[in-house]
This record gives sequence, C-alpha cells and structure tokens, in this order.
Amino acid sequence: MKNGILAGKTVLELGSMIAAPFATHILQQLGATVIKIEPPAGETTRKLVRGGPSGSYLAFNRGKKSLCLDLQSDQGRAVFRRLIEDCDIVVHNLSPSAARKLGATYQDCIRLNPEIIFCHIKGYGAGPLEEEVASNPIAEAATGVMFSNRVNGRPSRLGPSYHDQFAGCYAVIAVLSALLSDDPAKRNIELGLYETGLHIAARDLLGVQLKSQLLGRPETEPSAEFSIPGYGAYETRDKRWIYLVMLTDDHWRKFCAAAGIAPDPTLAGLRDRRRERPRVEEMVATAVGAEDYDVLTEKLSRQGVGFTEILSADRVLAAPQAMAGDKVSEFVFGDYDFASPDFPIPALLRTQGRADAPPLLGEDTAEILRTLGYDEGIIETMIEAGAALTARRDRELWSKPKTTARAE
Repeated sequence: MKNGILAGKTVLELGSMIAAPFATHILQQLGATVIKIEPPAGETTRKLVRGGPSGSYLAFNRGKKSLCLDLQSDQGRAVFRRLIEDCDIVVHNLSPSAARKLGATYQDCIRLNPEIIFCHIKGYGAGPLEEEVASNPIAEAATGVMFSNRVNGRPSRLGPSYHDQFAGCYAVIAVLSALLSDDPAKRNIELGLYETGLHIAARDLLGVQLKSQLLGRPETEPSAEFSIPGYGAYETRDKRWIYLVMLTDDHWRKFCAAAGIAPDPTLAGLRDRRRERPRVEEMVATAVGAEDYDVLTEKLSRQGVGFTEILSADRVLAAPQAMAGDKVSEFVFGDYDFASPDFPIPALLRTQGRADAPPLLGEDTAEILRTLGYDEGIIETMIEAGAALTARRDRELWSKPKTTARAE
C-alpha cells in the first residue's frame, strides 16, 4: 500500500496548536494530501521555541503542504473558495466566531461543494457554552481530571495535551465513518473538546458514582487503583526508576516470588495489603532498592511481572522496542535531524512521502495557486498585495543561544 488507504483524498486544514493538526497528521499518514492553510504570521506552533517551530509543529505537520493566505482579503477568500470546490475534507479548530468571519462554516462549505466532509473541532458542543473558546487544560479542569492531579496541593494540568490529541483521533474516526456512509448528515461533524473530555473521564466519573453509592456519602476520588500498594514508581540500587503494575493478588504473588519476599498470608488479599499499606510500600521499596535495575528486571520478567523503566524523553527513541520494526520516520528540517514516531499501524500507512519534513510557511503557496489555474502575473500580484505569502528560505528558523567568548 504505497500511498496509504486515503490516497487520492485532499484535506484542507485550518488548524492551530494541536487538535486539528493532529487529526490531519493522521489523515496524511493514511495517505491523504493535506493542504495546511495558514495566516501570514503562520500558525501558533511555528513560533513557540526560540522564535521558531515547536515539537508540536515538527511532529504533527510532517508531509503537509503549506498555503499561506490572508483570508481577510478578497483574493485570499477567493482562493479558499476554489479550494473548497475541489477538496474532499475540511478540518479546522477555529472558534465559532472566527469560522463565521472567514466563511469557514459548514453552510459556507456545502454551498460550494455539497459532497464535502466537514469537521469542526470546537471548544464545546451544543449547550450554553457552545460559542465559548476552550483549550486542553480547560477541558481537564472542567471534566474532573485537574481536580485530582495536584502539584503541592494546587490543581495542575497533566502536561501533555492528551485531550487535544484524543479529539484529533475522534475527528479521524468521524471522517472515516463519513467516507463509509451514504448519509449526507454524517458529513457535518462537530466535535467538542469538552465533550471529548467527558468521554475520556467516563471511567472515573462512574467510579465516583459507584463509590458514593457504596459508601452512602459523596466521594470525589476518581480511581482507587493508584492507591494500591506496590503500584507505582520505585528506585533501584543503581538509581534507575522502575514502574510496577500490581493490581491483583496474582501480581503481588509474582512480585514476591521475583523479589525473594516470603509468602505472608496476612498480605495475600488486596484488602489486607491496603490495610497494611505503609508496611507493603516499605517492603516493595526495600526489595527494589536492594537490586540493580538489570538484575531486578531479569527476575521480574521470569515471573511475568508487569514493569518498565521510567525514561526521560531524550532516551525514549533509543529503547530497543522503539527501534524495532517500522515505527519512526527520520527527516531533516532547518539543518537539524529529527526522528518522529508514526501512526502505530504500519499496514495502513503511506510509504511515499511518509518521511517528508514539515513545510516552511508558504512553501507550497505558488504551486497550489498554479494548480488552481492562477497565472504567474496574478500570483505575483497577490504576493505583493499580501493576500498570499511564499516561503523565505533564507530566514533562520530558530534564534540560537548567545555564546560568550572565553577569555584567554
């Protein structure tokens, strides 16, 4: 499958930050041609690290085409409308008011192309907040995640923007469903980041309901598994961190066998271990701390204990499991070398263009305009007027740290 299962499909992206760019990243990996329409200043993630592209931009915009247009100009809007007429799918995460202002609503698009699949990733779905703007941490705060994730007692975001990426995945599922359906109603996809967060939180929300009813009083702690003794991070003798998964009595028995801990009938059951939590935690920490990582993990593997080393981000892609098989694409961007994980089902992916770098801002503007039938004179006029922008290949992407000359 050289070109992926979506070869021949064209996607227009009006995306910023993560949710929509992540969705179209997956569509591109599956074979679609993605045209990323950006304003003259570029989308937000192009300028987040030393004035240049961030990891989000590098990871989620590989292999796309960059068309830089001023959609507030008449000429820019005219180009956008011509693209809508010929594309298959539109994905954006503009605010509702911005979508109306730029002519990028579902009604705007189907007037030009009745067959188009339209996907709008919004802050909120239907309801009193549907016109409001929301972002990943807002979804975390509003759906219970942040309440339980605290740093020094203060509710804090998780760090990675998982809600944005889940929303991008849900958008892809909806787009693929629309491609399989003959029902025109399925082509109008509206997806709320908040509603995505609700669905992700379903297990914890129902867990709280269950415990509240069992206890006969309100309960706010979403998940009991993280209070299970022996479930978590521990440091080995050679100062490496290991994460142990110990959910069941069988897990505990296997760990004890691997660590040389004598069976103790008073700790055989999960309730027993919870009652003796401090003692169990001390036993596990002591057993782990007495062994070097490699020695301990060999014993754990023999007994079938679930574990992994806790790795810093700079070590992740050097792990043998990450390096095995067809999981990572390497590319050069701005004179730097990068390796980026791919969509984890290789059989569905494109091979041609899979390792292409992200585009420079406006890198494909002239080529796309020519494809739409604009002659060179009109293209030059549009660029001079600021309605379109082409890439500046001579410009440094990142400002480098200043170096201080060492005194001799």
